[in-house]
Amino acid sequence: MTQKKENSSDKRARLRRAARLASVQALYQMEISGRGATEVIREFCDHRFAEDAQSTESVETDQPFFESLVAGVVERQAVVDVAIDELLADGWRLQRLDATVRAILRSGGYELFHRNDVPARVVIDEYVEVANAFFEGSEPKFINAALDNCARKARPGEL
Repeated sequence: MTQKKENSSDKRARLRRAARLASVQALYQMEISGRGATEVIREFCDHRFAEDAQSTESVETDQPFFESLVAGVVERQAVVDVAIDELLADGWRLQRLDATVRAILRSGGYELFHRNDVPARVVIDEYVEVANAFFEGSEPKFINAALDNCARKARPGEL
C-alpha cells in the first residue's frame, strides 16, 4: 500500500487544526486555573509543541497561529463575548455555558470577527470538529449554529 505524500496545503490545514484545538485547551486551562495568557502560551510551546519533547503528548502545530489565537481572544475577549452573547438564543448567555463550549465559541468567534484570512465556512467547520473531539451530544450542533450566527454578523457578504 502506498502512502500519499502530504502536500503543503494539507500540512498547513493539519497544523492549523492542531493549533485551534490547542487554543481551546489553553483558553479552558486559563479559565479554570486563573493563569494568564503569556504563562499558558509559554507552557504549551515549551512542553506540548517542543520538537525535542520526550513526552508522547508532543504535538506538531502551527505555533504562531496558536499564539495569535490565544492572545487575540484574550485581547478582544470583552468584544467577542458581547458579540456572541447577542447572537445566542434567548435565555442563553455565554457565562452560563460549559467552559469548553465557551472556549470553542471564543476562539471561533475571534477568528470570525478578527481573522479574515480564513473563510467563514472553514472556521465553522474546524470548530465543529474541535467540538466533536470533546462532546458526543448536542454541543457540536449548538456550536455550529452559534458560529454560523457569528459568521452572518461578522461577514455578511461571505455567506
